[in-house]
Order: sequence, then structure tokens, then C-alpha cells
Amino acid sequence: MAVVATKQYQSLTQESAISLASELSLFPDEAKLTCEEIGDGNLNYVFLITDQMNGSGVIIKQALPYAKVIGESWPLTLKRAKIEASALKKHGEYAADLVPKVYETDENLAITVMEDLSHLTIVREGLIKGESYPKLSTDIGNYLALTLYHTSDFALHPFEKKALVIEFSNPELCKITEDLIFTDPFFDHETNDFEPALQVEVEKIWNNKLLKLEVAKLKRSFLTEAEALLHGDLHTGSVFASEEETKVIDPEFAFYGPIGFDIGLFLANLIVQSITREGKQRDVIHGHIRNTWTTFSSKFAGFLELSEFDSFKDIEGYNAFLLEKIFHDSLGFAGCELIRRTIGLAHVKDLDSIENEKKRILLKKQTLKTGERLIVSRQEIDSIDAVIELLGEIKYEYSIID
Repeated sequence: MAVVATKQYQSLTQESAISLASELSLFPDEAKLTCEEIGDGNLNYVFLITDQMNGSGVIIKQALPYAKVIGESWPLTLKRAKIEASALKKHGEYAADLVPKVYETDENLAITVMEDLSHLTIVREGLIKGESYPKLSTDIGNYLALTLYHTSDFALHPFEKKALVIEFSNPELCKITEDLIFTDPFFDHETNDFEPALQVEVEKIWNNKLLKLEVAKLKRSFLTEAEALLHGDLHTGSVFASEEETKVIDPEFAFYGPIGFDIGLFLANLIVQSITREGKQRDVIHGHIRNTWTTFSSKFAGFLELSEFDSFKDIEGYNAFLLEKIFHDSLGFAGCELIRRTIGLAHVKDLDSIENEKKRILLKKQTLKTGERLIVSRQEIDSIDAVIELLGEIKYEYSIID
């Protein structure tokens, strides 16, 4: 629902964000409001408005008309704010406990006002500090199964599903994904960013024809397979959590795409943690990798058996084929994410914050090799346990090099 429809777009400040919260009657008249800009992403402002009288708060997120990480030379559509709010609401229909509540939206100001999650921690930050979040993989596995099944052809009448495909058309942000995940890292492109010590490994990627063929297939899938309403950018920086609670945020890249994409991106970001951890901490991450897939696949398989709209659901082998395809797709997308987060435009703190240069470069080489193998060998990897074994093999290879 638009709330201040006559206003034209202008970037919020901390002062104007407080004024907006007051105008929207989100707090009592006697509230003493403070504001903190807490966004650390690449595309938006995020303001935390808090009532100092009782500690209650809301989040106001505003899309900028350009990429914050680059500046005004990279313009972006403000429509993504509406896409994000609509995706939170749609996913909230099926996974209400796993996404923040949306209180208000304003399409002109490109804002979404939502539940305050400041009592939770961004999962990437927590994992870097060695936290494990015992419910994380179960919650994310359930979130993936619930949102991906219930927005697909398996659960929706064809007319309803195709109307949603139109509603969630998101070409500008999809183009960012197409370029930054599936194209630029595999060519000598100006957006790429990596240390000179990785030059040899990067050039091997650029010259690997088999790898690029498989990436081309994955990109074709991303471009053409409108299977379900994706989050579109599901990494550990898009999840808030505690030991008891998990919330998925930031679906501004939402669109209809291949089911394996969301799964692959989340698995890739867990794999980065596997690469940077040792011993029992690494075992914890492997448990999350395994449990994310097994929770998703078990719940999704159960949903498939109940499908109202798939006439072939009872044909022997069909549902197994569907899950096998999703699994192999997920591994390929995970591989692309690993490579782009290492040598592309947008890196991850898990790797870049490692101060010891020798160790950082070694782990980045390991990440690149893991991504390459997941892409090229994805059809031969037959289980999530085989993925864990592969991670161990590559870890051993690079420990010998060191």
C-alpha cells in the first residue's frame, strides 16, 4: 500500500527518516525517536528507527537510483523496492516465521518499512566470528522448500503462476546477476577485481573452454527456466539469525528462475566458510551444508507428492528426476557464485578480511578450484555427502601446496 503517494523521490537522511516514521504513525505521539544508518550492502540505505522510551523499532529501507558500491555512474531502477516488498509478502504467505513483516511501502520514495531485526545478527558476520546458529540450515532448508514449491507450477494454477511471472519481471537486476555471476568473471572484464597473485589461476579460468561451456549452460538455465519465485540473492549476508530464530531479508533480486539458483547461492556461501575454517568448526559448517540440502529435498519431495497441477506426479522416477536436476543445478550455480565472489566485482568478507596475505591467497585459490569442480563435475556428483568429500579432497590438495 502506498503511504505518501504525492511525494517525489528523494534520498532519506537520518532526520527525514525519523520524520517519515512519525508521519506514518508507526510510534506513539510521545515517542523519542533516534535513527541509525545500518546498511552495509551495495545498493540501498537501511535506517533503524528506535523509540528510546521502550526500545521498540522499525527498519526503513530505501532503494537508491544507483549502485552505492559504484556511484551514480551505475544507475539502477527504483522498481526493485516494490519487487522486494512484494517478494517478502509473497514468501511470507508460505514461510511467515522466516521473513520480516512488512508494515508499509511507498513506491514513489522506493521505501519498505519492516520489522526490526536488530536483535539478530547478520549470519555472515556471525559465522566469521565462529558462531554456528544451530537452527540455520533447518530453517533455510524449510524456507527454500516452502517458497520455491508454493510459487511453482507444482502448486499454482498455470494462469496464477504466469501472472506472477509478469509481476516479478525484474530485468535490470537480473542483468546484474547475468553479468556479475555468469559472464564477467569468466572473461577479462573491467569489473573483475582480484589480487595479482591470483593472475595465473584467473587466466586458467578464462582459457578453460570446458568450464566456460558449462557456465554457458547454467546461464542459459538462469535466463530461460521460470520455475519458481526466487529470492535471487540468497547468501549469508541476506539472513539474520540467533540461536532460536532465522529471518531471510533483501529479496530485491527476486524473479522467476530455476529452483536450484537460490539453493546454490546459499550452499556456496556456506562452502566459503568451510574453506576458511578448520577442525570442529569446519565440521559444523559441513553439517549445515548437508542439512540445508536434506531438509529442502525431503520437504520438497513431500510437497511434490501432493501437487494438484502435475499430472505426472505418480509416475515412477519422475519426482526423483526433478530432485536430481535441482541438485545438479544447485551445484553448478554454487560453483559460479564461488568464482565470482573471489575474482568478480562483489567479494565476501569471509575471504577478503583474512589479513595474512599468503593464507588469503591460498584460500582464494582453493575457492576458485572448488567452484570450477562443482561446475564441471556437477552431473557426476550424486549426493550432498559427495560434495562434503570433494571439499575435503580440495582442502587436502591445497594444504599440500602450502
